[in-house]
Amino acid sequence: MARLLEPAAVETVYRRLAEAMPGRTAGAKGPKGQPDAYRSCVSCMLSAQSLDRNTAAATRALFALATTPEDMLELDDRDVAAAIKPCGLYNNKARNIRRFNEALLAEHGGVVPDTREGLMSLPGIGRKCADIVMSFTFGQDVIAVDTHVHRVCNRIGLTDAKVAEKTAQQLEERSPQWTLADGHFWLIQFGKRVCTSRAPKCAACPVSDLCLWYAANRAGE
Repeated sequence: MARLLEPAAVETVYRRLAEAMPGRTAGAKGPKGQPDAYRSCVSCMLSAQSLDRNTAAATRALFALATTPEDMLELDDRDVAAAIKPCGLYNNKARNIRRFNEALLAEHGGVVPDTREGLMSLPGIGRKCADIVMSFTFGQDVIAVDTHVHRVCNRIGLTDAKVAEKTAQQLEERSPQWTLADGHFWLIQFGKRVCTSRAPKCAACPVSDLCLWYAANRAGE
């Protein structure tokens, strides 16, 4: 079985998803709806291995205490951990938030960098968080890879990767330039509505005839 779609098929998949999915909406906001790059980064850090509702509760509690790196560093790590407890891994995340704030002030004067390299140089910010902040907060053309995007890309054959960071790298290499602005939205909407984790709706899928997973697992049914 082929493990990657040919470039022409990749183009076709994107064109069909662009027609079938709503794409970027006018109200699309930064990570978890945060109003600035700093809070977007922190909320992204809190979202790791956390349900959206738990992340939202943690961010509300934390940002009620502080909304700048300077003010955040005035807090005791125990107070930060108590505020963010709903999102889990709160002790580790509290330590990462302190390290992030210290590096942001020492290396960038408290200003969140708008490049992937700059963002990923900060403690606690990986490729996923960096790309999400770049896309939503800074309006750059980049396909951020979350759980849904990672799943559908590797099912269809847009990518062939075991981890999300590698999926992001392959998408950057294999996606036509015109798809980068809205590709994240098409893929995530597709993953939530059609290509779900359990019981994907292959009969309603606009790209099932191109999907390598469908060819291998479902075509004979």
